Amino acid sequence: MAVLDDLSGFEFEDVMEDVFRNLGYENVRQAAKTADEGRDVIMEEVVDGQRRAIIVECKHTATVGRPVVQKLHSAIATFDFEGPKRGMVVTTGRFTTPAQEYADRLQQNDDPYPIELLDGKDLREIADEIGLDLYNGRIEILCDETLRPYDPAADVDAAVAEAFHDIENIEAADLPEPHSAVTFRPVVAITADTNAVFETSVGVIHRINDRTRFVVHTERGQPQVVDEDVGSLVTENLHATVDLDTERFGAVFNDVKERRFGQTQTEYKEWAVDRLQDYHTTTVTYTGDNNVTYNKTCEPNLSDISVQSIEPVYLPEVRQTTEMLEYSYPYEYYAAGPSRVTAEDGIHRCVHCETSGVDETYTYCPNCGAIACDSHIKRERLEGEPVCTGCAVTERFALKTKYFYDEENLEAFREEYAAMPIHEKAMENKVLAGGGVIAMVLTLIGLLVIGGVI
Repeated sequence: MAVLDDLSGFEFEDVMEDVFRNLGYENVRQAAKTADEGRDVIMEEVVDGQRRAIIVECKHTATVGRPVVQKLHSAIATFDFEGPKRGMVVTTGRFTTPAQEYADRLQQNDDPYPIELLDGKDLREIADEIGLDLYNGRIEILCDETLRPYDPAADVDAAVAEAFHDIENIEAADLPEPHSAVTFRPVVAITADTNAVFETSVGVIHRINDRTRFVVHTERGQPQVVDEDVGSLVTENLHATVDLDTERFGAVFNDVKERRFGQTQTEYKEWAVDRLQDYHTTTVTYTGDNNVTYNKTCEPNLSDISVQSIEPVYLPEVRQTTEMLEYSYPYEYYAAGPSRVTAEDGIHRCVHCETSGVDETYTYCPNCGAIACDSHIKRERLEGEPVCTGCAVTERFALKTKYFYDEENLEAFREEYAAMPIHEKAMENKVLAGGGVIAMVLTLIGLLVIGGVI
């Protein structure tokens, strides 16, 4: 069978490591590639609550004979593991009759180290199950699961209503329905172990024993690690996914888009291993036996890095836009049911300046629909309601600028102002009026002092 013909034996082991991981086996890793002892991949499974080790021999050959199976049986017996163990031989070709008979006999005799055989035909069936391209050895991503794009226990507009909650001068009941769009963005959650020991003549100078978990945007182009809070949103909700049903979500959102995974799972694994190799590479300073100080670059080998899992899922990016008179307010966030991480908050942002953030106070202007900070919100003189500096009509009265919704209100106040007695007009500028009173009092006191009265 012409399967995976362009791969070397080591590359075939890499492929099988990914295959077993996708089949649900745990702690899948490759044995050291030096001094092959008949075990290429090591992994674990849990059967009836008991953990069992599996030692795998990978043979990228046309036929596999009985000696290979016998050798693996001996390797299982010497493998250090506290618990039951079994073996597996996988090949792109076929097994000879003696090899099959030997494996069958182990099973029939309830041997403590049974061996399962997987041939090229079995690989074809597995390939269909997990998305393995048999001709280039890469595993495609098969994913139709997404985090929930909204909380099923609440209205889809609940996030926007909550965001508007602390905006002054507008009630939730007065909010128009926002335009809601969701884009399902592909991501993968990668978990990898790095274990490496660096020694010189003086002993161990550096050791790495680290488990790393990160989430990566996986659309077209170079993978990008998501922000930490978005990564936590994904990993904490991987247990609560739903089917990505665009028709179903189309009944909830105005627009629904689905982006595709840009590369294969195998390529993301290779990218992750390269990234972790760079991340863990460091220079160590140590003192040699001759009391001389040395610097050594400690770079883990690719075989020191074992990807434990690659979990694909779609991450909903929701964008809700609220139109209010002359202005539009976008609110964008990544969603996982009731949990979300804000990506853009156009609600807590003054339309007239750069002021933004939920720690500021913002007020809605019903005259033009602006949301503005305290510096750009004034009190409308005639009606006493908020108005923003962007739309207000202004005029100075008693040397102080007054703000009006429109020319009609301004004209009405002109008539009112003209009819005011002088002391009321003066009070249109309380600072000036107060200063005038103080000046008069000081003048009077001065005259009394000059006149010898006091």
